[in-house]
Amino acid sequence: MNKIEIYILGGFLGSGKTTLLRNILEQEKAAERRTAVLLNEMGSISIDSGFIDDSVPLKELFDGCICCTIQDKLEVQLHELLENNELDAIYIETTGAAHPVEVLDGIMSPLFADRLVYKGIITVVDLLRWKDRHKLSPHLRQLLLEQILHADFIILNKQDLVTSTVAAELQYSIQSVNSRAFSVLTTQSKISLNTIQKVQMVPKSVHNQLDVHHLHLQTIVHRFNHSVSQEGFENWLRQLPDSIYRMKGYISFTHSQYPYLFQYTYGMPLYLNEQMKMPLNLVIIGENLDQEGIVNSLRQLEFSASNSGQ
Repeated sequence: MNKIEIYILGGFLGSGKTTLLRNILEQEKAAERRTAVLLNEMGSISIDSGFIDDSVPLKELFDGCICCTIQDKLEVQLHELLENNELDAIYIETTGAAHPVEVLDGIMSPLFADRLVYKGIITVVDLLRWKDRHKLSPHLRQLLLEQILHADFIILNKQDLVTSTVAAELQYSIQSVNSRAFSVLTTQSKISLNTIQKVQMVPKSVHNQLDVHHLHLQTIVHRFNHSVSQEGFENWLRQLPDSIYRMKGYISFTHSQYPYLFQYTYGMPLYLNEQMKMPLNLVIIGENLDQEGIVNSLRQLEFSASNSGQ
């Protein structure tokens, strides 16, 4: 089964984020790829959904931000999209204020994480807004900076409203904030789908002049094939690096008929016994992770439990 690409679209109001989504959907349709859209609105009514073709599955999240108040709703909506549609890609348009760890946490549910391939955050920046950022309040200026810092791919929009020299200067200043993200200048957010699909989503750079903690985020999805010893699993937890920030999933322990819901946040584990069979997926979110080493150590736990006859 091919994994479904998932993209997060972010950016300030008026930057051209919705125009980008419209352009992408037109190209996806021409390429005969099956797409779905999830729109996040801070208010209680939909503003941007009118342009979306009726053939495109659409879910909308109102009255809150994915990263905090409506994370549980995001999981439900994504699950419905996956269960009811055959898809190649899902585009999630956020409010732009979400922290990347929390966005990933909402997307990478253990119920379906093994069916998705997370492609990264595409952020649209209004060049005039960036040029005049000193006029913004400190809070909005910080939000604009964080949108750029957390981006994997930056679209510098409205280049037609500045001279080529100014556009180059603004692009350089943005690259100094996030030097590893791919950036491109556009007018009306026009960019080829091929460019978006081929660009390698890269780690966020560290800029020591800013008092902002930004991350080289990775996700690992491990599917258990067998039960493991809870004692062995807890020993494994104690050996984890501090750079693992979040884990969640369902784990079958050798002593229990049903799996446990497992939650782990910044070193604190939590277990909740389920009363039904669940998909045995574990989602791990962290920074600079040794994916091969982590997966191998989990497989070793399964191997040890199987051989011990537990």
